[in-house]
Amino acid sequence: MRRQRGLTLSGFILWAIVVILGLLFGFKIGPSYVEYYAIVGQFKAIASDPEARGGTRMAVESAFVRRAVMENIRTIGPGDIRITKEGNEMVLSAEYSVRVPLFGNLSACMDFSPSSRGR
Repeated sequence: MRRQRGLTLSGFILWAIVVILGLLFGFKIGPSYVEYYAIVGQFKAIASDPEARGGTRMAVESAFVRRAVMENIRTIGPGDIRITKEGNEMVLSAEYSVRVPLFGNLSACMDFSPSSRGR
């Protein structure tokens, strides 16, 4: 007689719970990472923009505000940007934390350090 193979109902329910919890965790955490990568992209674009490179801090901040409105960046503002110069290159960076409530009294706290440098 051949042995039956397949998925049991209890095994299916267990794996479905694991997958659903993983997806819910990803849906809660994901937007923070999407916004982080949008900030990094905007920092790189501003740092390579000839208008902002030779300008003052006010020019960099206004360029960030214009781009932040279009990208819907709300986590940091123009006052949070640190502007440094490394050689001939202007480097924009910031540091911020995001706290995302998961369920009950459990929250995920994430620290981000976006920079226009390629690392």
